[in-house]
Amino acid sequence: PPGEDLNWTLEKADAQEVVISAPAHPDGSIVVRRTFRLAGDYLISLDQTVENRSGAPFALPAYALAGGVGAPVHLRKDEETYVGTGWFTTDLSYTTHKLPEFLPSSFLFLFPQQGKDKVASREVRAEPTVVQARSLVVGGGRVGVIAGPCSVESRDQIVETARAVRDAGATGLRGGAFKPRTSPYSFQGLKERGLELLAEAREATGLAIVTEVVAPEDVALVGRYADVLQVGARNMQNYRLLEAVGRTRLPVLLKRGPAATVEELLLAAEYILDGGNHAVMLCERGIRTFESHTRFTLPLATVPWLQARTHLPVVVDPSHGTGHAALVEPMAAASVAAGADGLIVEVHPDPAKAASDGAQTLDVAGFRRMMEVCRRVAAAVGREIG
Repeated sequence: PPGEDLNWTLEKADAQEVVISAPAHPDGSIVVRRTFRLAGDYLISLDQTVENRSGAPFALPAYALAGGVGAPVHLRKDEETYVGTGWFTTDLSYTTHKLPEFLPSSFLFLFPQQGKDKVASREVRAEPTVVQARSLVVGGGRVGVIAGPCSVESRDQIVETARAVRDAGATGLRGGAFKPRTSPYSFQGLKERGLELLAEAREATGLAIVTEVVAPEDVALVGRYADVLQVGARNMQNYRLLEAVGRTRLPVLLKRGPAATVEELLLAAEYILDGGNHAVMLCERGIRTFESHTRFTLPLATVPWLQARTHLPVVVDPSHGTGHAALVEPMAAASVAAGADGLIVEVHPDPAKAASDGAQTLDVAGFRRMMEVCRRVAAAVGREIG
């Protein structure tokens, strides 16, 4: 009878569509079927069909939307749940198309979350991904440490730094050969010569080389020297570059853009994963906020948030995240405590003379102290560092 709830049966449910049906007559001669489709990030459409084999007029409770059956409903997204408001009627005659009296009601639908960040999602892979390049291991309970200067400046500088950070416990060497700078008049890096010097430092120490690639046409060149390709914050949404590194089989360190959300970071990673390269590390390096006491704001809540949603390892950059050398050690330790899978830190034999980012760069003694503190923190939370 009119006003009585129907007995709905779930026919289909996936990331894009949910189909339910119910008999509207005791003998099963009338069946109502509703199809809810995910039509956009915050949009669900409803299509309703009624199979009436009885030939008699009927009335039943039904959702009818303001623009008619099949009109989209705008929803808000709260975590993984889509919540919206529609209209409910207890007397909708499909034979006479009688205009019903609408009563406001709400409905709730939960879609499996494989829509936007499919390959990176823990729904696709439950086990954490471990990325390895030479002796550098990131993930799987091990905190990989990448350290070195912002820019490669000379053979003596990069080899001396490489030996020092290796002796202190780092397993990866960072160093920029191509340096995209805010000002075109700032030091832009030694280009291919810088890559050659990084290779010499690797030969002398065995450290894995982590260096930035800034353009799709440079991927092959940088890939001949690097063990890990870094996609810098400015290039997080350079989609042609993401596709190019996705076609390689070198591990990729993807830095979060200073104004990017974590969802945008995950979608950027999807471009690399979609190309077939699954050795991707996400890097939290701080975001731009109204706060001015640090260069950027380093949101460490990002680490456990990402780890709950993606199997990709998460690396933290406390150098760029703070902009102050004095803050690097405590924020590195806090990153390990928060569960970071890796650290990337700027180190220079003489930060005051560094060609770039000297204010946020540790000297060798400062890096040793940082590593000692981080080892104690790692041991306290049951992890290894190096």
